[in-house]
Amino acid sequence: MSIHTNQELIAKVRNAFQQKYNSEPLLVFAPGRINLIGEHTDYNDGFVFPAAIDKGIVCAIQKTTATSCTMYALDIKSEHSFDKQNLAPITNGSWKNYVLGVIFEVVKKYNLDSNFNIVFAGNIPSGAGLSSSAALENSIVFGLNELFALEMSKEEMIYISQKAEHDFVNVKCGIMDQYASMFGQENSALLLDCRTLKSELFKVDFQDYEILLINTNVKHSLADSAYNDRRNVCEKIASLLKVTALRDVTKEALLSIKETLLEEDFLKGLYVIEENERAIKASDALKENNVQLFGELMFGSHNGLQHQYNVSCVELDFLVDFAKESKHNIGARMMGGGFGGCTINLVSKKEVSTFKEEIAAAYKKEFSKACSFYQVQLSKGTHCI
Repeated sequence: MSIHTNQELIAKVRNAFQQKYNSEPLLVFAPGRINLIGEHTDYNDGFVFPAAIDKGIVCAIQKTTATSCTMYALDIKSEHSFDKQNLAPITNGSWKNYVLGVIFEVVKKYNLDSNFNIVFAGNIPSGAGLSSSAALENSIVFGLNELFALEMSKEEMIYISQKAEHDFVNVKCGIMDQYASMFGQENSALLLDCRTLKSELFKVDFQDYEILLINTNVKHSLADSAYNDRRNVCEKIASLLKVTALRDVTKEALLSIKETLLEEDFLKGLYVIEENERAIKASDALKENNVQLFGELMFGSHNGLQHQYNVSCVELDFLVDFAKESKHNIGARMMGGGFGGCTINLVSKKEVSTFKEEIAAAYKKEFSKACSFYQVQLSKGTHCI
């Protein structure tokens, strides 16, 4: 199903580019990502456990002799022309700033000898916490790298994507999303050390269970500001303890400054320390084929995100609480920045349809709106088509 869907997406983007610019483009696919466990640890130099998925962004790009560059968001039929040598963030620029930020960083480092046109579209559900933004950034930097033979490493490219988000979008994201989208491999997850950018590849086999994403179809407005606020709290604690990042803090060290912290900030710090431990334990559980333990760690992760880090919301909590009571589900947690988006679940392969029916009915009854379901395959990272 997903391969077929991606082929349709590729054809749609290629055709749109050919019709619009009358030339044959270079095509790049950049996937979205899921994160099995290890949430809000990446910007604390910690451990995360993401995987690329079979939904993403297709970007078509080609040089042009025109006097300016253009980019076209096919899904929303929105076009923007720009001078690549004179770029700045656009107020309320939405999707444009992700693209312009990447181009700005590339132009700063490299001489691009001509202008270019871009068309892109995707099949990542909007607001689902599957990192459509990182996929878009990666598709642009990868496309420019190929088109102009810049010979950037994948590592260099993901730092450009991250810097674009920091400076043009003003979200101080960690490196996980860009890394997973760039380096992902089929049927595998990456235990990533966000300090060293070294990762260990794990073949993912949940045996009788499969990954099911459930989208709350809500996105509460405080998501971005709350993200930056929490990052500031983490950096303040690290600074008080004179270390580089919360990655370096033990529970004992955190307890030693508890009196100087607000209770809510102490709990946020504690969450990050415990979540790093859970990510390592989860990788050990995969090595030992202990799917039940993996599921328990997911529930533990959500509990911390809900009660300590305070980035959940009633809709996410409802879905996780329902999953906890279901005999068909052995692990669930919110995934992504929080305040909406998806839960990630480990559901019995035999009972997926039953579980979906039950939780859909309960969610509709509780919130008078529908949730959505996505079954995803773990796939390879950003690549030319």
